[in-house]
Amino acid sequence: MNLEPQEIATALGAEIVAEGEPGSPRRAVIDSTGAGPGDLFFGLRGSRHDGGRFAPQAIESSAWGAVVSPEWRSSFVGTEPIKDERRAWVFVVEDPLAGMQALARAWRRSLGARVVGVTGSVGKTSVKDIARALLPGRVHANKENLNTEIGLPLTILEAPDDTEALVLEMAMRGKGQIAELAAIAEPEVAVITNVGPVHVELLGSVEAIAAAKAEILDGLPPGGTAVAPVEAGQLEPHLARAPRLLRFGAGGDVEASQVTVAEGVTEALVTTSLGSQRFHFPFAEAHNLTNALAAIAAGVALGADLPGMADRAAGIGFSRFRGERLQLPGGIVLVNDCYNANPVSMRAALDHLASLEATRTVAVLGEMGELGPDSPGYHREVGEHARAQGIDFVVGVGLPARDYDPDELVADPGEAAEFLAQQLQPGDAVLIKGSRSAGLETVAEQLADLVPAEDG
Repeated sequence: MNLEPQEIATALGAEIVAEGEPGSPRRAVIDSTGAGPGDLFFGLRGSRHDGGRFAPQAIESSAWGAVVSPEWRSSFVGTEPIKDERRAWVFVVEDPLAGMQALARAWRRSLGARVVGVTGSVGKTSVKDIARALLPGRVHANKENLNTEIGLPLTILEAPDDTEALVLEMAMRGKGQIAELAAIAEPEVAVITNVGPVHVELLGSVEAIAAAKAEILDGLPPGGTAVAPVEAGQLEPHLARAPRLLRFGAGGDVEASQVTVAEGVTEALVTTSLGSQRFHFPFAEAHNLTNALAAIAAGVALGADLPGMADRAAGIGFSRFRGERLQLPGGIVLVNDCYNANPVSMRAALDHLASLEATRTVAVLGEMGELGPDSPGYHREVGEHARAQGIDFVVGVGLPARDYDPDELVADPGEAAEFLAQQLQPGDAVLIKGSRSAGLETVAEQLADLVPAEDG
């Protein structure tokens, strides 16, 4: 983070109450136990604890400096030096979180990097992962789920000073949150993957979700570009606000044809306003081809060349629990897609399961969270979709999963793993999917130990 201490204080709107060694911090951290040399620790206020109380611990761990709220000022002024007399910068600011967000915006501007913001009900992490691989130059993106009002600024503040592009996933859990994140990231390309019944419990309707996602459009500069699906649904009325619009999908500005899938590779001819190019993608899922088109559209918006993006497609890798394909004894294929779940992503995952060549297809389904009062109906529709797609056996995990009308209902992930270990047959294909609150990642972990190895 190539900013001098006074520049940091100005961006934070902070008072410097202790001075440290010359130079700049390497990144921002919020966990004092993980703080180390070069780190700038932010003591964020929490519901139960104020992180400022741990600032001395961070400095004793050789942190470059700390940002704390005014109530902790006395811990650093007029007291004995920190243990081993190490010097550290200490900044006092009224709200450390707002200060961290402001510093992230200042660093984003200092970098001068191109910024792609990605939001949507389904697929935003996969689009982020694909765009990170396809875009040219030094690309920095969110790790795991660092996509909130805390995670996004942390992501920006760890970007190296030679970063040429930032791909920033933006999570939404309420009205105004996307606008808040867009104000920090200041994207010039805004990708909205889709809008569906995700977080209905918090916002009340799909229309309200669309309006909240569309807040990213208002953060675009005059020459900015919005990327949206051809079939935009409830998002459509908001797209008129975009300075420029690129559509992805059949009939759109970026579309795929001549699609073939074999041995885990999707080959497609991608057509854009820049021309056409054949791509070889290292995945077999149809929904990931859609995600790839969204990522390519973002590249087109930035002026990236198609042949270069096609060359880099082999480097696409997905975040953990996003459709991980594992091989178990007996030729059993396990698709671990338990990072999250909602009606749209559930149907897409079931479609992919149904497409696999297998002796039997088995779906292990946990609860889809935050769907509001219509939750039982959404679960029932997913169960019906599983049967319409010809899924042979459905296992529900947890009481809410009873609404899938499963062939077998088990109490928890541990019981699911034990049941599957007894019931799976050679050549089966198994999908594990549910919201993170369902904890289904343990099913895959335990199955690897419980399924017996083949004789010989």
